[in-house]
Amino acid sequence: MLILARRLGAFDATMIVMGGIIGSGIFINPYVVARQLHSVPLILAAWLAGGVIALLGAFIYAELGARRPEAGGQYAYLRDAYHPAAAFMYGWGLLLVVQSGGMAAVAVTFARYFIEVTHIPIGDALLATLTLVALTVINCLGVRAGSNTQTVLMLLKLLAIAMLVGAAITLTGGSHSTATHIAARPLLGPFAAAMTPVMFAYGGWQTASFIAGELKRPARDLGIGMLAGVIGVVIIYVTVNVIFLRALGTDGLAATTTPASALMRLALGERGATLIALGIAISTLGFLSQSMLTAPRVYYAMAKDGLFFRSVANVHPKTQVPTVAIALQGGVAIVIALSGTYEQILGYVVSTDFLFAGLTGLTLVIFRRREKTSAGFRAPAHPVTTLLFVAACWLVVIGTAAQSPVNTAIGWGILAAGLPAYLWWRRVRRITAAPLSTT
Repeated sequence: MLILARRLGAFDATMIVMGGIIGSGIFINPYVVARQLHSVPLILAAWLAGGVIALLGAFIYAELGARRPEAGGQYAYLRDAYHPAAAFMYGWGLLLVVQSGGMAAVAVTFARYFIEVTHIPIGDALLATLTLVALTVINCLGVRAGSNTQTVLMLLKLLAIAMLVGAAITLTGGSHSTATHIAARPLLGPFAAAMTPVMFAYGGWQTASFIAGELKRPARDLGIGMLAGVIGVVIIYVTVNVIFLRALGTDGLAATTTPASALMRLALGERGATLIALGIAISTLGFLSQSMLTAPRVYYAMAKDGLFFRSVANVHPKTQVPTVAIALQGGVAIVIALSGTYEQILGYVVSTDFLFAGLTGLTLVIFRRREKTSAGFRAPAHPVTTLLFVAACWLVVIGTAAQSPVNTAIGWGILAAGLPAYLWWRRVRRITAAPLSTT
């Protein structure tokens, strides 16, 4: 049976990691943080804290990637550490909630920004659908085509961020207000609330583990990509917040829901606001490209284990990519985008995603106890750093559940529906042929 082609290197992995993190969040979310924390040191501390948590996660996934250099990444870690049912439910949630819902929402966001800039006479949903179709086709042409597209879009994202930095430099007058309002009020609650949008902005780096089966040297390349990508994003995010605070001040940043556009408008007028709107559109497109490149590998791994439609494990003989899995991901995202339910779905994406992120962190504890041999890369200061990451993930879950109990219950209800689906697939596997061999 055909297997996935190993054609990607450490640079590709780095671009995929960064592309999975940097979307539209860094251009928008800083104002949410500023409204909670009215102090430059506290705002920057929140973004640094989010970066530290993401880096702790990168350490964990780098070692897990060295121990399990397989297609599907996180799916394989959960399967081998706990039980195939846990891995199946992760893939189930990824397809029906986390990845597809996120992609649908981001596709519509891209369409709205692009239409606003270009004024083309087309509806949001139609342009979002055409975008998802185009990215599906590109990724079906081969992993190199998908990776090259992702790299180009990532570099364009960095260009948009460079525009922000350049615009801030032109504003030599300094910030409008750098007031620090921290007197006589508890900080723990506001800081915890500020961490929610920060963690949203840092999310997505773990999806790079899905393409481990297509890295030339997965044990090495995934680790390099994880660490270099996350460190690069932390530097970028802190820099962007510094320039927002310098140009707008804490009060100005908290007062605008579109800080990137506000900064560019100050520096270059309406032309600047138009340019950054185009940059944000490209950034969201880059996130979509990364999602289409990575997530289908999980469904491919599920089918290889005999726990999904066998056709999803098919690899095209020429391009050596799982074309059915890619088409499945694109199709589900398109259905959600056209249904208009993506905004509700986003409300329970986070509680599901971070639940599994914490469970995945604990897999390293299990593997370290089971397997005494070195994996090559080893997460520093384990188990302290690993448990800190797990605790941070589950605090996000608790906070999300407290703020949105109904949406959290819906998300977990969809997850629970995955259990009877798993039992059914396992029965089908027993009745039919033996499971496809893993490679």
